[in-house]
Amino acid sequence: MGQMLVDGQRIEFSDEKNILQVIRKAGIELPTFCYHSELSIYGACRMCVVEDKWGGISASCSTPPKNGMEVYTNTPKLQKHRKMILELLLSAHDRDCTSCEKNGRCKLQELAIRFGIKNIRFGEREENLPIDDSSCAIVRNPNKCIMCGDCVRMCEEVQGIGALGFAYRGSNIQVVPAFKKKLKDVDCVNCGQCRTVCPTGALIIRNDTAKVWKDLNNKKKRVVAQIAPAVRVSIGEEFGMAPGEITIGKIAAALRKLGFDEVYDTGIAADLTVIEESKEFIERLEKGERLPLFTSCCPGWVRYAELKFPELKDNISTCRSPQQMFGAVIKEHYKKSDAEDGRETISVAIMPCTAKKYEAGREEYSNNGVKDVDVVITTQELCLMIKQAGIMFGRLEEEALDMPFGLASGAGIIFGVSGGVSEAVLRRCYSQKTSSTLKEISFVGVRGMDGIKETVVNINGKEIKMAIVSGLKNAGELIKAIQKGEKNYDFVEVMACPGGCIAGAGQPLPSSKSVTRQRAGGIYKADSSSQIKRSEENPMVIALYNGLLKGKHGLLHNHCACNSHSNEKES
Repeated sequence: MGQMLVDGQRIEFSDEKNILQVIRKAGIELPTFCYHSELSIYGACRMCVVEDKWGGISASCSTPPKNGMEVYTNTPKLQKHRKMILELLLSAHDRDCTSCEKNGRCKLQELAIRFGIKNIRFGEREENLPIDDSSCAIVRNPNKCIMCGDCVRMCEEVQGIGALGFAYRGSNIQVVPAFKKKLKDVDCVNCGQCRTVCPTGALIIRNDTAKVWKDLNNKKKRVVAQIAPAVRVSIGEEFGMAPGEITIGKIAAALRKLGFDEVYDTGIAADLTVIEESKEFIERLEKGERLPLFTSCCPGWVRYAELKFPELKDNISTCRSPQQMFGAVIKEHYKKSDAEDGRETISVAIMPCTAKKYEAGREEYSNNGVKDVDVVITTQELCLMIKQAGIMFGRLEEEALDMPFGLASGAGIIFGVSGGVSEAVLRRCYSQKTSSTLKEISFVGVRGMDGIKETVVNINGKEIKMAIVSGLKNAGELIKAIQKGEKNYDFVEVMACPGGCIAGAGQPLPSSKSVTRQRAGGIYKADSSSQIKRSEENPMVIALYNGLLKGKHGLLHNHCACNSHSNEKES
């Protein structure tokens, strides 16, 4: 414990790591570009500087608090200093704000307005660098980069990939992929977490809404939407609603106003995943081979494993992700109708994740050149479409999803949060199906925002060791521990994004970790209010196994190993 003076106000501190945290505790919002509590201290932007009682200036993000310290946050010297920094940044910045996708949400723009920057004394950018739009997920515009290094540290420190780095020195410095290659040519896994920390328009989501608008206006196309579980607890934030508020009914109404023919829930495909993955896990457990079983729902994780740990190929579940299961099932469902009506079914996935764009384009998810999922748009892109159409989202009357693919169990919905897949599998595997068992499962350690969670459960007399990981660097460390024999598990769930899909890069950017926790709370609230708690109890899933999927389980798996899953009467 200690005390320090902030602008003459006495503030106590205890476990605050730097002056900046103490100042924010005092209710003062110092400007920053390069400070994120989950990343290492970089201290490059110098916007958070404070002045001490002797007139010295120091960066508050990299200076630890000391008892008796006295600092000032808004002196004339500091105001001049900050304005100078902003002018220098803007002089090297592509200032076409009106056509920038970050317009209105850009940190540089926000601070320029806050500090009253009207004139730039240092000229304009002399040369425009080429825009890298090679990635199917992220567009990189180096002309809007302010060299804060946030993306570099996120990619390296949280995701453990290092696809971006600094090159050159002085005024020639740039943030670029390795050897100045394009993003698609380096070990980028398309998770988009770099985009979540970029304060400007240097890294943005690839916009695929034009494809969707074109199909919606084509009468020969049947446009079908699937909505991922995590979208329903975040989209409302863009329209003034509280984080975690469940808006699935409003999303359905908005999509119909946009012109979608059918609106479904990806959660039903998550139910299929639970059934297929549970069976696969039990079979491997009984045979004692290819363990631990790693989940396959997250395309960012799957790509990471392919690049960094190709030896794990046989340990990753053969199940397709819910998005791709749904896409395959939808195309099969409408095959006959398309032939009779002379129409083409276009499958649009609305996802919290940028890596889902990459996944939909993978070669194995096309049949004779026809993709199972034609277009993936993120939560943010759907928000853009709703705004473009002038739809007042908050005023929409809630509408039900369409049948037969609009009914998901609570187990399918909790896929949207880290630990949800594991909990859903446990619900399936436990022989006891009582409400008290459900409560016990929720307390075994699968829930929570920790990057690595471990639990040991007893399933029908057998001890099962499980790990739940979010954040790819955490995944890499866990895998290395397994390979060294330091850790031993039977089942490992991996999500690329910290916290799971609720914090996917396609979501509205959370202002704090509390927002992510509120979204998780919304997911669990949707589960608790669901009348169907377990995937195998979903009547629509039962109907699929007894009908469309009979003899066609290959639609749900990635390769021929699916032939061993002869569960015609599984549900």
